Amino acid sequence: MIVTAVNAEDKENTLSSLCFTEGTAILPDRTVTDAVVVCRNDRITYVGQSKKRIPKSAKIINAKGGWISPGFVDIHVHGGGGSDFMDGSVEAVRQSCRSHASHGTTTLFPTTSTGSPRQIRAMLEATQSAQTNWTAEMGSAIGGVHLYGPFFAKEKVGCHKESGCRTPSPKEFESYFKSGVIKVATCAAELPGAAAFYRHARRQGCLVTCGHSNSSWSEMEAAFKSGMRHVDHFWCAMSTVPSIRQRLGVPMEGSMLEYVLGNPEMSTEVIADGMHLAPELLRFAWQMKTATRLCLVTDCNRALDMPPGKYRFGPQQDGSWFTSDGKVGWASPDSLASSVSGMDHMVRHMHQATGIPLAEVVRMASLTPAERVGMDTQIGSLQRGKQADILVLSPRLKVRQVFLRGHAFSLPAR
Repeated sequence: MIVTAVNAEDKENTLSSLCFTEGTAILPDRTVTDAVVVCRNDRITYVGQSKKRIPKSAKIINAKGGWISPGFVDIHVHGGGGSDFMDGSVEAVRQSCRSHASHGTTTLFPTTSTGSPRQIRAMLEATQSAQTNWTAEMGSAIGGVHLYGPFFAKEKVGCHKESGCRTPSPKEFESYFKSGVIKVATCAAELPGAAAFYRHARRQGCLVTCGHSNSSWSEMEAAFKSGMRHVDHFWCAMSTVPSIRQRLGVPMEGSMLEYVLGNPEMSTEVIADGMHLAPELLRFAWQMKTATRLCLVTDCNRALDMPPGKYRFGPQQDGSWFTSDGKVGWASPDSLASSVSGMDHMVRHMHQATGIPLAEVVRMASLTPAERVGMDTQIGSLQRGKQADILVLSPRLKVRQVFLRGHAFSLPAR
């Protein structure tokens, strides 16, 4: 038998290689001009500036003076493209994933609302099926489910259906966790049974969060001791000192706001669509928590990529109604109902409206959420060994191309 030696370069040339050039790479702490990003099969093998590292047989992706970015990671998203994850069908899950992939999200966490136990189980089953059978042409990969509704405080229900709110019972929530697909778990801290919920979610390895809550500082501290480390959409459907005073009287007590800002281990998230929060609040959140503890999320509903009109939030069968004006959702003339924008819009607005450095903004949309859910060794940044989830963005941060694990995703015409 004749054995032929194969050097490292020849070996690399025999594999499927992809190379991004002629652009500026966005790393978690800086940008790199004239960057070279090399991928082999579904993994990144090199990030730098040496053109000598380009395999001879590599397919070249010319960024044409734009940005080479890691794919975005969305840990709080309800739907898109006319579908809501709570519709409970595999096609609804896939339609939402396709819609968000076109906006640069390469990994997302389908998020429940205040549906019935039957509706939540249907959502978990459909999501798990879509996750198991995922291919790149289906759009965003599913990192896991965000069990969000139904354990909310009724006075902070927001656009969710109030009749679906309830206190957590072990019999109910343990049945959901048995699916093994839940990676983020939310409960209002003041509810009876919240501590047991948090402890169980922590044992499952979830990012444990508090949301749609009117909890006080002391209730947040108790939740923290039970494993809670994150608060959903800062300033939205959360307690304030005045709301705590109304609930608990005097002396005035601290709220979720003060607790998150006062505890360096707590993380949170903002909806940077330009409608939920003014630029000064977005910048303030970044200044207080930094890019390592602040996530960008879309909290997007089914109206993404759809014309203005009336839609269901949550299950198509009986979810609450909201109206999209093309910029945001409205539960009523003076009450917002989540966003109708993708993560690319959040990144553009966060950068352009606040002046926060682009590397930090993209970190908040990629590596930081990946870290919070424990997936940062696989996704979230342009780094050797990580999945080749890569975006090519225009100089104005518009999505030009999307690659999921090294496979090009076909963008819809817009």
